[in-house]
Amino acid sequence: MKSEEKLGSVKRFGARYGRKLKLKLSKIEAEQRKLHKCPYCSKTAVRRVALGIWQCRKCNAKFAGKAYSVTKRILMLEEDAAEAAPAIVEAKEGEESSQEE
Repeated sequence: MKSEEKLGSVKRFGARYGRKLKLKLSKIEAEQRKLHKCPYCSKTAVRRVALGIWQCRKCNAKFAGKAYSVTKRILMLEEDAAEAAPAIVEAKEGEESSQEE
């Protein structure tokens, strides 16, 4: 039996909106609320100020980044990404070959 993932902050939605959407939102919210590594002083003290705006609490550097994370993209599951990657590569190759003609 698959172990159940914790919902965290999305328990506030109760029985609404479905399990998959709540799991996705839970991962995004957990990522945006955790402390990130500062690209300037390398200390783990960066907090999100607003959408895409991040500020280091140590060196007080304010900079732009991704909306929910400083650098990396948040993926739901590694298996889903591995399955989707070949399809994306095939689609891009098809576009490139049609552009060459």
